[in-house]
Amino acid sequence: MRLLGSLTMLHLLMWLFWLPRLGSSQVTDFPIGAARALDALLQDYAYRAFDSPRIRTGVIYDGNVPSNLTGIKVSGLRLRSGSLRSRGFEMYKEFKIPVGVVEQSFVERLVLVYQNLGNFSSTYYNLSGYMYLAPVLGLLAYDASNLAATNLPELDIKASGQPISIRFSDVKPLPVGSSPKCVSIDLQGSLNFSNVLSDNTCTTFQQGHFSIVIESIAPGPSPPTETPINHHKGKKNKSKVWIIVGSIVGGLLLMFLLGLLIVCASKYKHKKKMQQMERATEVGESLQMTKVGSTKAPAATVTRTQPTLETEYRP
Repeated sequence: MRLLGSLTMLHLLMWLFWLPRLGSSQVTDFPIGAARALDALLQDYAYRAFDSPRIRTGVIYDGNVPSNLTGIKVSGLRLRSGSLRSRGFEMYKEFKIPVGVVEQSFVERLVLVYQNLGNFSSTYYNLSGYMYLAPVLGLLAYDASNLAATNLPELDIKASGQPISIRFSDVKPLPVGSSPKCVSIDLQGSLNFSNVLSDNTCTTFQQGHFSIVIESIAPGPSPPTETPINHHKGKKNKSKVWIIVGSIVGGLLLMFLLGLLIVCASKYKHKKKMQQMERATEVGESLQMTKVGSTKAPAATVTRTQPTLETEYRP
């Protein structure tokens, strides 16, 4: 019975594992590979902005992008790691960098690349079910030891104290009844939503891409017409129902088979014990087997000692 209980619990855990997959989940519609390729390209154009005989630390250098990316803005800011950690940077475009920002692995100097994707925001970061109220802004950190390098890996920077704040300046009017949300997208494409603070400000503790979004508004009611049937949605709902029904039926069938297996094992164990008893009797005096109900049991054929009555005894 312990085996039955354990397997029943295992089936219950498998059922609970399936439940979240049957519900709704937020799925990103943008290919992260294309977004990461854009990051590498913008890092190159940001570094080209440092094409000067004397590059000053702590000065923002604006870069230029090719004509096919018109609308995107990119800049570079070179800082000493120690200065970034101890002083921060008051205002780098929309980003306010506080004291306590550290990077891994450690480098002597780093470059913070600023991105403003403008009208390319939805092209590279298309969020299903959401609409952008502000362009996507990016802040990424790179090693500054070689300003002619391309395809550099990002440094991992994090705010250890106060968060980095992003004050969006180009924000569309908020539609009536909508609730704006800050969205942050890390380098793996994972999304994180949070509340918008005053003055269209969002916060983050790490690098990535950021914007303000609202949930997409469904179109208003149209004149009465014949409503088309959404066959795809109907099939999807039916599929979910069949998964649930199949899981329940499968669980019941599994419990029935386990119960049958335990009964068979118990009968086999009892039969095995009786066979051992029969073999034990064959070692000594042969005993006659007699049937008691549906079970055979050994029985003595004769008594070994005849009883003697007291009246029959004479000295």
